[in-house]
Order: sequence, then C-alpha cells, then structure tokens
Amino acid sequence: MGRILLEREHELGAVARRALAGHGSVVLVTGEAGIGKSSLVDAIRSVLPAEGRLLVGYCDDLATPRVLGPLRDLVGKVGAGLTEALASSDRGRVFEAFRAELDWPGHPTVLVMEDLHWADEATLDVLRFLVRRIAALPVVMVGTYRDDEIGADHPLRGLLGLAASTPMRRLPLARLSEDAVRSLVAGRGLDSGRVFAVTSGNPFFVTEVLGTGDADGVPATVAEAVYARLRSVDQPCREALGFLAVVPSAVESWLVEAVVPGGLEAVAAAEDRGLLTVTPARVAFRHELMRRAVAASMPVSRRIAANRAVLAALLRHGGADLSRIVHHAAECGDTALIVRCAPEAAAEAVAAGSHREAAAHYRLVLEHRAMFPPDRRADLLEAYAEECYLLGLAEPAVTAQREAVALRRAASGPAPAALGLALRRLSRVHWYHGDRRLAETAAIEAVDVLERAGDDAALAFGLSNRSQLHALGGQAAAAVTVGRRAITLARAAGTAGVLSHALNNVGYALWDLGDPRGETMLTESLAVALAAGENDHAGRAYANLAWHLIDDLRMREAVRLLAEGTAFAERTETLGFLRYLHITRSVAHLRLGEWDAADRHAAWADGAPRVMRSPALTVLGLTRLRRGRPGGAALLAESWEIARDIGEAQRVGPAGAAVAEAAWLRGDPAEAARLVPVYRRVLAAEGGRRLAAFGYWLRRLGADVPVSAPYDALLGGDPDGPREAARVWDRAGARYEQALALSHSDTVDDLLTAVRILDALDADPLARRVRARLRDLGVARIPRGPRPATRDNPAGLTGRQAEVLRLLAEGLSNPEIAGRLVLSVRTVDAHVAAILAKLEVPTRRAAVAAARERGLTES
Repeated sequence: MGRILLEREHELGAVARRALAGHGSVVLVTGEAGIGKSSLVDAIRSVLPAEGRLLVGYCDDLATPRVLGPLRDLVGKVGAGLTEALASSDRGRVFEAFRAELDWPGHPTVLVMEDLHWADEATLDVLRFLVRRIAALPVVMVGTYRDDEIGADHPLRGLLGLAASTPMRRLPLARLSEDAVRSLVAGRGLDSGRVFAVTSGNPFFVTEVLGTGDADGVPATVAEAVYARLRSVDQPCREALGFLAVVPSAVESWLVEAVVPGGLEAVAAAEDRGLLTVTPARVAFRHELMRRAVAASMPVSRRIAANRAVLAALLRHGGADLSRIVHHAAECGDTALIVRCAPEAAAEAVAAGSHREAAAHYRLVLEHRAMFPPDRRADLLEAYAEECYLLGLAEPAVTAQREAVALRRAASGPAPAALGLALRRLSRVHWYHGDRRLAETAAIEAVDVLERAGDDAALAFGLSNRSQLHALGGQAAAAVTVGRRAITLARAAGTAGVLSHALNNVGYALWDLGDPRGETMLTESLAVALAAGENDHAGRAYANLAWHLIDDLRMREAVRLLAEGTAFAERTETLGFLRYLHITRSVAHLRLGEWDAADRHAAWADGAPRVMRSPALTVLGLTRLRRGRPGGAALLAESWEIARDIGEAQRVGPAGAAVAEAAWLRGDPAEAARLVPVYRRVLAAEGGRRLAAFGYWLRRLGADVPVSAPYDALLGGDPDGPREAARVWDRAGARYEQALALSHSDTVDDLLTAVRILDALDADPLARRVRARLRDLGVARIPRGPRPATRDNPAGLTGRQAEVLRLLAEGLSNPEIAGRLVLSVRTVDAHVAAILAKLEVPTRRAAVAAARERGLTES
C-alpha cells in the first residue's frame, strides 16, 4: 500500500510536522473502507524523532465491543499508572492516568486510535476528556474512521464536534485518480483503464488487483479479490488464516501460537503474499475487508470450530476482556458461557458508561433467558430496558419492561417493592414511547402496590412518577401535592436519585404556577443529580430547566444551559437525553431566528422516540414553512399527529400553532375546524400557558377561541398593543415574533421594520404579506427582498460570499483571495466577517469545516 502515498505527501507531512514539534493537536484521517487510512498512519513511524513515541490502539468490529479496548492495547507500552487504572475499570482514574501518561515534556507522543467508527462509548469518553486538554499536552492524536459509516446520531459525532473547537486538521483521503492508477500499473502488463474501472480508484481494491496480476479476472468486490489471493497459498496456510479471520482485531502472538497449527510459520506465505502484517507482538490482516472476506469464505462448521478454538485459548490464557469471551462464545454457540459471562460483561460496560455495549450484551443473554429463574430473568429484562431507555430506544424498552412486570406478577410470593418499581419503570417507558394513557395506568398501580410494600424509598419513586405525569399533563397543583410527599420520603431515605427526580417535578409545576421557588427547586434537582452521579436525572433536569427558560423567553440562557447539558450527556453517554437536549436546543434557536442552527439540532429527530420527535419535526417544518421551502407541511402534519396522540400542551401547543400558521399562510381557514376541538380540550385540562401561539393562529384563521399573553396584545384592538408585544419579543431576541407583532401595526415605520427583519431571516412568505399591506397603504418605496441566489444558499450567503468561502477552503489568505477576485483586501475582510456570522462560527478554520459538512464549498 505504500505506493499509494504518492498523492498524499502533504497530508503525511502535516502529521509529521505536528509530531516533531510536539504541539497538542488532533488529526482526523477519514475515508471509506480501503482508502488507505491505515497505510498513511503506518508511514508516521518513519518521521518520528528519536525522542518521540508512537502509541497505537485499535477499535474492533466486535458484536459487543471491548470496553476501553484501544486503551488496553497500549498496556506494555505505557507506565504502571495507566495500566493499573485500566485494570480498576474506574473511569475517573483512567482519565487522570491517561492525561498523566501523555504529559511527557520533551517526548512528544503520536497517539493513534484506529477505526474510531467502532469505538466503544467508554473509549470515546476518555478521548473527549483528552481532546478538551490536548492543546496543553505534547500529543498529536491521530484518529482514523470511515466517514461514510457514521450517521447524524453516531456516538462518534460528539467527539468530532468537540475536536472541531481544538487545534485540528482533517485529512479526508480521496480515491486514487486515473493518472495515479496508471502510475501504479505501469510495467505490469495490465490495462490501467480496466483496473481503474473495476476498482473505482479504491486504493485497497487497486492493490488487490495488482497482487493478482489479472485485472480481467478480478470482479468488483474486494471479497473476490481476496479469494483470488487466497488461492495463491497452500491449503494449510488457508486453514491457518481461518483461525485468524474469526478474531475481529489484530491477533496477539501468543494466541496465534495457541490456535494455529504450526504457529506463525504456518502463515508466513500469507505474509509474503501481502495478506498479513506481522510484528513480534501481533498479527493482523492488511485490511479489515480481507479478514471479513476470509471469514465469509469459510464453511460455517469450520468458522464455528475456529471460534471455539480461540475461545478455549482465551480462557486458558486468562485475563481476556469479557467482551471478547462473549463474542466468541456467541459465534460458536456456547450458550453456557454466554449465560455465565454476558451479564457480567454488561455490568462492566454499564460501570464504564458504555450503554450501547451494555445493551448489546443484555440483548445477547436475553436470547437465552429461559435458562434463568424468573426473578433473575426479570432483573435482566429491567436492566436491558434501562439501557434502552438511556439510549433513547423506546420500543424495545417497553417490550422488555412489560415482560419483566409479568414475571414480577407471576412470581410466587412476589416482593411488592420489586413489582411496584417495575410498574414505575413501565410507566416511564410508556410515556417515553408516547403512550400517556398506559403510562398513567401503570403509575397508579405502582403507587397502589408501593403503599403496601413498606419501602419508603421505593414509594417515593412511585409518588414522584405520579407527580411527573401530573406536571407534564398540566395538573400543577396535583404535581406539587404528590411531589412534596415524595421529597419528604426521599430525603428521609437518603436516595439522591429519587430526591432529584421529585425536586424536578415539583419545581416544574411551581414554575408553571408562576412561583419563583420553581426555578430554585429545578436548579437544586440538577445539583443533587450531578453530585450523586445520577446522570439520567441530571439530563432530565437540564431539559426541564431549558424548556421553562424558553417558555419565559429567556432563550439565550437556555442555549448556554443546553450547551452545558449536551456536553454532560456526551461525557456520561446518556444518549437519550443527549438527543433530547439537542432537540430542545433546536427550539431555542428557532425562537431566536437562528434557523440553520435550529435545523442542525433538530436533525437529531431521526430515530427519536415520539415525545422527542414531535418538537423536532415542528422545528424542521417551521424553518421550511417560514422560508417558503418545500417539505414543511408533511413534517408539521406528522408532528401534529404525534402531539395530538400524546395530548400534552407542551407538544400540542407548538405543533398546533405551526399547523395553523401554515394554514394561514396558504389561505386555508377551514383547517381551524380540525384543530379547535383539540385546542379546547387541552386548554380545559392545562390552561393556556403553552397554548398562546396556538390560540393566536386559530384566531387568525377565524376561530373564536381565547388567546393568552403576549399574543393577546396583537388582537385586542389597542393600537399600541402590537408595538408593546414587539418590544417584549425584541428583548427576548425572538425576531420572527417581533416582526409578526409589528405586522399588525398600522404605522408604516413599524411595517417597514417588520419587512427588514423578515428579509434578514429570509422569511419570504410573511414578508410578502407585509409588503402587500404596505402597498395597500400607498407606500411607494418598499425595500426589495433578498436576491434569489442568496435565498437559495442554505446558509443565506450571497454569491460573492460563496466564492470567498470556496477560496477559504482552498487555504488562501485574505490578500490572496483579493488578488484572485480582483477585490480590495478590506472588502474581502468584510466578506469573511459576514461568512463567520452567517455560519455562526468563530474562526476561518471552523467556517471551512462547517461549510464542508453542509456542502457549501462545492461549486
């Protein structure tokens, strides 16, 4: 693979210079499978100074990834402090020991983390800790990952977002050009055009074709290329490779000797043919795709036998990660070992904060749950439900928790507290899944059971759950009454998690009632949860504080709090609340008129539970609707259906308002008849606190419904009302609502101000209506709207700004851009400042990164 570096000398040089200088930074090497990421990393060894060191950790494609696997790979190359910390599974010790290990003045370290797209959550947690401090450490962290295998909600995204704010360089590796392939093929007697057509320039594919020496006989898949290479080694070597191929990572030398007949010598031919790389410590396939192809070529019976041999060797040797044992036990069908080890592996993953891995282990062991007694089976089901809940997977959480409740009911001599707590959890996941009716049914029964159980801590949790549902349903007084009893019991029992939960509910309800103690109590709820390490309750406190700040038009405060909350959720791997906090942040940005930012955060709706999906769809629909872009109506329709089913004002109010606004903009007053009954029902149940905008837009459609402040000022006939309401929204930074209020004015200056605000927001549909009013008033000089080229750019960039941005992406300085575009340097400075503002980033580098993510640098 070394020859493919001919197109990448500048990338390699950049890595080398950072390593030589010892400056703390991050280098991300990205690209598809087979693009040459590992080859580029391997070349770092040749440019390290004598005083430097290279540490390499590998993330493996295990069914249940090794917890902290890449860091465990460093054992033997790092000091005793980190080795002992890793053995302790204490994350706090690992964090500090890792930082201390890398803080070695005069001895720069290049830390390579290979295949981060397979990283377990605990590893990502440690790397986030490192990245936040990397500028002060003599470390270059080189991370490789497949950028085409990580979606918007992939756990790696949090680390990448954090790295963007540090000294960071991306090295996206492109496929080889046809000229490069021609250079590689030269002198080999092959048709370079055919090689390029078959491989599409993928370096791994090209290398495999060159290894076979027959382009015409090589199909388009890497598996078949590997099969051709396999035919060049003898049968004993192919069988030896089978033992290595079932290990989804590099294979330690001792393991090779233990499972491969003939040991390392048996695979020498494979090394000669370029299938393997061999070091004194480990053997690995040259590429993961090679390993997979070899494994896939094996008969199932031989694959099972190979996994069985590897498993036996790991058990004899001792000290293997539980996740490795469980993986091979699953691959060879060793049910007894799965039953024995998977629960422990899951618990280890939970302790490390690796919730995805924990859920995978529980899911595996639950395939054999009949082997456990009912009470233990219920424990496993509840543990799995909890992990699913923390990951934001509502449906499997409900399914598992229902089964656990059934087992608790059927158990001979059931423990009332266990049944009551199981019902409490079932209530929560039903609500999470968007079924309030079933949530309330389970909550009522949970309290009934727990009242008789004699366990005050458990009863406190059941009562707090009832208080939570009351608060969410707008029954604030009932929430306070029940929640205060839960607080008393939780304080007496010393259960911090339950106390935080109950404080949250009562604070939520008091805030709804206008009682200033509500905010104080919600803040206390957050502090209690953080101090006790109750991550789930802390995430909920962040969310409820932020929602109330938004309701009170304190959006900037909400954004700051949510930034803190999302960082916390990333660090603790509470992925369900990470998603919800991003979606809540989208609501704040929507209200602030920062619609591109709102869209980015609302994109977390993909795969979200219904209670989260509804507000996110409302945001996504409104940003399209208000800018006159297609697709908004369908998003709002789905949001409304979900909100109506849930029936809570927190969902119904925004979704209903958005649907009514859409109807008004398209001139469809008949839509009100479908919306008004739901509005009246929720208004009667909860009052108008979260229904003000909904009522306002229904009135604009001609419905006779009550409207709450501040929207009522727009409809009461007071000529000063619109201006007063506009001032309220102006102070809050709610620019669209400010313009909407001014659009009710009969004063030309107010209407002109509204047009300017709407033009800045690119809110063309409402701006057209305000311009029509100005024309009706006889105003001759009405400002023109944004040019189409500006409106069509997703970031609102003008054509010239888009040109400047593309040149920034090429690495040009402002004077160089000025020369290229025949502009003054001062003009280019102004364009760059405008670009930073529109992309909401602080630096040129961050602007280029954001533009590439959003496809703005493509001409």
